[in-house]
Amino acid sequence: MPERFHGRRVVLGVSGGIAAYKAVELCRRLVDAGAFVSPILTEAATRFVGPITFSALASERARTSLYDDPDPIPHTTLGRAADLVVVAPATARVLGSMTHGISDDLLTATLLATAAPVLVCPAMHTEMWEHEATQDNLALLRSRGVAVVEPTSGRLAGGDSGSGRMAEPQDIFFAAESLLGPRDLEGVTVLVTAGGTREPIDAVRVIANRSSGKQGTAIAVEAAARGAKVTLVTTTRHSVPAGIEVVKVETAFEMQGAVMPRAAGADVVIMAAAVADQRAAHPSGRKTKKAEAPTSIELEPTHDFLVDLGRAKPPSQVLVGFAAETDDVEQNARQKLERKQLDLIVANDVSAPGAGFDHETNEVLILGAGGVRRAVPLSSKRDIAAAVLDAVTACRDRIAGRIAGPPGKETPPTK
Repeated sequence: MPERFHGRRVVLGVSGGIAAYKAVELCRRLVDAGAFVSPILTEAATRFVGPITFSALASERARTSLYDDPDPIPHTTLGRAADLVVVAPATARVLGSMTHGISDDLLTATLLATAAPVLVCPAMHTEMWEHEATQDNLALLRSRGVAVVEPTSGRLAGGDSGSGRMAEPQDIFFAAESLLGPRDLEGVTVLVTAGGTREPIDAVRVIANRSSGKQGTAIAVEAAARGAKVTLVTTTRHSVPAGIEVVKVETAFEMQGAVMPRAAGADVVIMAAAVADQRAAHPSGRKTKKAEAPTSIELEPTHDFLVDLGRAKPPSQVLVGFAAETDDVEQNARQKLERKQLDLIVANDVSAPGAGFDHETNEVLILGAGGVRRAVPLSSKRDIAAAVLDAVTACRDRIAGRIAGPPGKETPPTK
């Protein structure tokens, strides 16, 4: 994934709630992403999780007190060095202390001593979460620029169930990543497709392809991390962070039905899905027995609705296609770029080692109008997603320049 955490120092504050066990997984994710993690546990947190656990997983030993460190001002040292402070879980007490500037332990003192972005992840029983005091405190913290990952509803301590359950580590990690990364798609509406369609032959068998949906999903996740409002139309079931709207489809016809009504209102449309070119002309609604199976299947073409998207594209929209090729990759991709009236096309040789379908990596060539050409070497699919969105952002800037030019005269596109 993009190296947003590499070389960045994250102070991970853990306060006293049962959700503290989730902070262990969050710590591991941050370290695996390249962050230097400095854990701070409140005294109450140590009743739920042990400091030695965080010391073993983090980048340095866990701290629990203002007074057990050779550094005479550990809160100031930690606060100044931090690129980000994450508090997970954030109890009602810690939220109240933050709001009113009370610094009665190492965590709350560090929160007062930092100018870094702060992300809090509340966790408490429903009655505490819904209390007017808690909500007022959160509103004030938000007004000061503190980011909040809202709790969810679910099982709570003591067998209760309701709102106040701390968000999952994956969603907290995603929010932290967003605070450290570029926000060049803030407020932009992005529609992404992913996965290979499955066209029925009968009630059991399908015509399909090898697309795993990993690249399209990575693009959706990266776009959301950059601030976009994302809708993902997909045939797959990959996990995505909260906040991305996921629309499940299976066939080319279903994907067309999901994409076309949404595309007109999107600022960016990225068609990363591998949509079948053909389908069975007469699919059976029942399972065909082996003895009665036909020796051949009559096929008919599916509708290429990417052509429709190109024709109907609003002037300010960026439309991106994908081309999975095995021969004459650049030539075939350029023809598709022009024929389908795309702004950008992402081409890859699916026969190349480590690239294409169902790999964790990919190698692509990004082409666009006006001589845009960028070869991206073999990289993780998240890094490929970042490169694609960099190209999208540059394309949006070029389009904005043309639209803002003198009436009747477009500004020449930049290379």
